[in-house]
Amino acid sequence: MANLGSGPLDGNASLRRITVSTASADPTRGLLIAGGLKAECALGRAGIGGRKREGDGKTPLGQYRLVAVLYRPDRLRRPTTRLPVMPIRPDAGWCDDPGDPHYNQKVRLPFAASHEELWRDDHVYDLLVILDYNLKRPVRGAGSAIFLHLAKPALTPTAGCVAVSLPTMRRLLAAVGPGTFLDIR
Repeated sequence: MANLGSGPLDGNASLRRITVSTASADPTRGLLIAGGLKAECALGRAGIGGRKREGDGKTPLGQYRLVAVLYRPDRLRRPTTRLPVMPIRPDAGWCDDPGDPHYNQKVRLPFAASHEELWRDDHVYDLLVILDYNLKRPVRGAGSAIFLHLAKPALTPTAGCVAVSLPTMRRLLAAVGPGTFLDIR
């Protein structure tokens, strides 16, 4: 259902808000609305919820600023966006160990504490947006690595992120900037 019609996404001003909500009786499927764009998205395996905890599978309820874009330069060209953009390297990881001082931060692999690899065999992290969920002063155990990233086939559930198709992501990135928020309801 990716309705990639024109409208407010086309123009010079940055899109201010992207809204995500549960789309159906399936709590792992959502509807993303951004100006004139409406698209299905995948949500966490436990749906949208408050009081997120590390590993609970919830997509956290709230409003989160889009911080930066990471992309796989061996698979995709640099995306067009007003957000800061950085290539993902083969040694890129993200710490998800609440007991580690680097909790909820990008790290360099090898890394002794629990972490996610950003250079993945599947394509979900080929293009991702870092959200400011629990980012500035991370609360240990409150959840980490909450991204807007590419969806798996059939929009299978995520571990707590929001995931969209590559065409939807490209369209969004071209329209967003540092003042854009993802509003998860």
